[in-house]
Amino acid sequence: MKKIAVISLIDDDQVYQFLTRKMIEDSGFVETILQFTDGEDAIAYLAENQQNAEKLPDLILLDLEMPFMDGWQFLDQYIKIGFAKEITIYIASSSTSLSDQEKSQQISEVKGYIVKPVTKEQFVEVVNSL
Repeated sequence: MKKIAVISLIDDDQVYQFLTRKMIEDSGFVETILQFTDGEDAIAYLAENQQNAEKLPDLILLDLEMPFMDGWQFLDQYIKIGFAKEITIYIASSSTSLSDQEKSQQISEVKGYIVKPVTKEQFVEVVNSL
């Protein structure tokens, strides 16, 4: 199985972040995990490192509902920035709304939509799809 150098969790739920981090660490597929509790901090980090491929994530798991900058606002800003490498984005949200899922399918930068919590099986499928 392929290893991922850097993954980023962007989610304001600290319990979800803790549990997901533990699951990712236990999988052994990821070397570095970057964690952000809102879209603003995440987009600032990405913009600051946009030309430094080693610091950029290979995969982002993005929540939709966050304070300051939600997932949709994050994606609007993300699309405007050019990056030194391709980054795969999966929305990981507690929203089961069909409109959210359909909206995500209209954004070419979003590869998939997972209803939280992300299970180990789902994570393995995401890793295999990279």
